[in-house]
Amino acid sequence: MATGSASKRAAAVGSWGIWLVKSEPSVYAFDQLVKDGHTVWDGVRNPEARANLRAMKLGDRVLYYHSNEGKEIVGMAEVVREAYPDPKDDAWSAVDLAPTKRFARPVTLAQVKADERFAGMGLVRRSRLSVSSVTAAELKAVLSLAGKATAIER
Repeated sequence: MATGSASKRAAAVGSWGIWLVKSEPSVYAFDQLVKDGHTVWDGVRNPEARANLRAMKLGDRVLYYHSNEGKEIVGMAEVVREAYPDPKDDAWSAVDLAPTKRFARPVTLAQVKADERFAGMGLVRRSRLSVSSVTAAELKAVLSLAGKATAIER
């Protein structure tokens, strides 16, 4: 999928949203997203998480969190297709994501919980929510803990 112009537009304007999505690595690991190049993010069955999917816009940044196993933010993706009916149940929604960066150092849940910069983050406050918004300050803090990220070519 060609998304370069959307990425450049969003980055130039700085008007992109920031989100966090969760997946168990045994179900769909970040490495699999990198291998696939993009994916349909479907199967979300929580009304608040669905509303968050529907709020995502082309070019929005997405932190990728491995839940249950690992419990760490391992990389970033980008929204490459805005919300549309979930292919498995059209009462729900899906978006398409493509990987953009792999973190040099995954940011663990323990680090997030121990750092006051994340006190209001959905990952801490709403730990069971699979899709949540992230503030610019929270993203900056994650990136500072993650070290140099490796860009993923698409």
